[in-house]
Amino acid sequence: MREDGSAGRLQALQNDILETIARGEPLVAVMENLCRRAEAIARGVICSVITLDEQQRLVALAAPSLPASYAHAVTGIPIGPRVGSCGTAIFRGAPVCVTDIATDPLWQGFESLVLPLGLRACWSSPITARDGRVIGSFAFYYDEPRGPDEVEHRIVATCVHLCAIAIEHEEVRSRNHRLAYFDTLTGLPNRASFNDAIDRLTAAAAPDFGLMLIDIDHLKITNDTMGHAAGDALIVTVGRRIQSVTGEAVAYRIGGDEFAVILPRGTTAAQMRATACAILAAMAAPLDHDGHGILPSVTIGAALGGEDGEDSVTLRQNADFALYHAKETRRGGYVRFKDGLRTSMTRRLQIKRDVDLALTEGRIIPYYQPVLRLDTDEIVGLEALARMLRPDGRIASAGEFQDAMTDPKVALRVTSQMLQAVATDMAGWQRAGISFQHVGMNVTTADFQKGDLVQRIVRVMDRAGVAPHHLVVEITEQVFMGRSKDGVARTIAALRERGICVALDDFGTGFASLTHLLDFPVDIIKIDRSFVAAAQNGTKSSVIVEAMIGIAKRLGMRVITEGIETQAQAEWLQSVGCRLGQGFLYAQALPAGIVGELLQRFGPKTERAARPLRGITASAA
Repeated sequence: MREDGSAGRLQALQNDILETIARGEPLVAVMENLCRRAEAIARGVICSVITLDEQQRLVALAAPSLPASYAHAVTGIPIGPRVGSCGTAIFRGAPVCVTDIATDPLWQGFESLVLPLGLRACWSSPITARDGRVIGSFAFYYDEPRGPDEVEHRIVATCVHLCAIAIEHEEVRSRNHRLAYFDTLTGLPNRASFNDAIDRLTAAAAPDFGLMLIDIDHLKITNDTMGHAAGDALIVTVGRRIQSVTGEAVAYRIGGDEFAVILPRGTTAAQMRATACAILAAMAAPLDHDGHGILPSVTIGAALGGEDGEDSVTLRQNADFALYHAKETRRGGYVRFKDGLRTSMTRRLQIKRDVDLALTEGRIIPYYQPVLRLDTDEIVGLEALARMLRPDGRIASAGEFQDAMTDPKVALRVTSQMLQAVATDMAGWQRAGISFQHVGMNVTTADFQKGDLVQRIVRVMDRAGVAPHHLVVEITEQVFMGRSKDGVARTIAALRERGICVALDDFGTGFASLTHLLDFPVDIIKIDRSFVAAAQNGTKSSVIVEAMIGIAKRLGMRVITEGIETQAQAEWLQSVGCRLGQGFLYAQALPAGIVGELLQRFGPKTERAARPLRGITASAA
């Protein structure tokens, strides 16, 4: 080869390749252009560019003058000390020049890849990244047994440098793309990928794909009780299991505990349900993390493109409504969007907004229903019930905003505001010299899950100057669900150690109440109003009430019966051994000022009034 003019052509090659890299052209196109330009300068040579996959196997990136069969044959071969010129050069990290492929031991077993193509020699140079990694090789093949001349050395040096720049540029681009469009923990496509996919699908005419939104159940509890490493392991496991059963569908991680699955066009409602069932079934096996078993659980809401929404906003919103409904009514199960859910969820969201605003403006207030001795009508306690003062002055009962309490943040704020108000009212009664024994107040599952219930109660009571034993913490059996028994038991024990009594509310309506009495000893059980209403008729409810009273007494617990509305009910309850009760027969829930007056007239350590406490309402008082 003559050296005349090669320097200028080499400079032009370099400028051209750098320009194509800067323009962001695909790496394969850049490398094929490089090979052709190098072949045009070094007549009689054939070029190839080889890279590596994650398993350190060869990948034929560019060899435009060789048949496709060459690239197919080379790709997938592991590098090693005797793997032709390219595989050996990458393995050694040094150039390898084989002047006779037919006889050189480095090519033994691989010579059939190139000899039939008329290639007799190969000079391969490693491509090295700036951090020292060998990321590929650039090779010259010759049709005769020989090595490179001086001009070819300069060409290869320039080409290897350009290859390193191009491949590293592609690595950075791929890494940035992966960071932008893939979740680093699970490796699944992320929210940005999901947004692009669903926007693209809904832009098509008649979108008929499926959309599922999936939440991991109780991830926060796993993080709080076992640590974030366990939570991350749970997220990764759930992601893998979803991906393993979705077939042609694509799984995405779109948030902390949120996943999505987009099913392909043509998906039917039955196919979407079958996929959801497969996902739920895949969660059945426990996950072992550092010797601790974690049982994954997910809840799924779904919507079908076309039937349940044609634009991306409506479809996603309807799938979200279905998921929200599933978490409230069928946690650990599957719900597809249906007509009526949107109205129902819109109403719930409006209630939540109303409660949020009421909390901000201090309009969640306690009303108090007296708890009495049934034989003397003496008020022995109170139950604080949450009420919402509406802007128009109307008082809304807790039942009217109960839907908002399913949000843990709202539930925590309601408890905090109620606790502060109850402590303030008790302090006011104390300053006025009004005697009272105790005030019961409901707390929620969210209060137990947060983990600082005892500290919050003690702090508020101390600031108000009220002894903690005046407070009774009322819980329902829902508190026992979805949390470790040890955590609940420790909190209950800590409350009782500080003199705070614990009452099990709505007793008999939940699951395995008697078992819970053994696992979580309480001071008081409150028999639900539904048993009292049915017991008068001589039904089985009367037998159950008598049994519950007997069991509580033998366990050393007090009994309060709720929902007493008639004198006959009161008399029957006394006859079966119940001494304490509350209900509309005596008084409805009343504001603090009226209750203060009632405590003065009917409270502890007072002489009985001339007339018994019966049917007291806010207006009558």
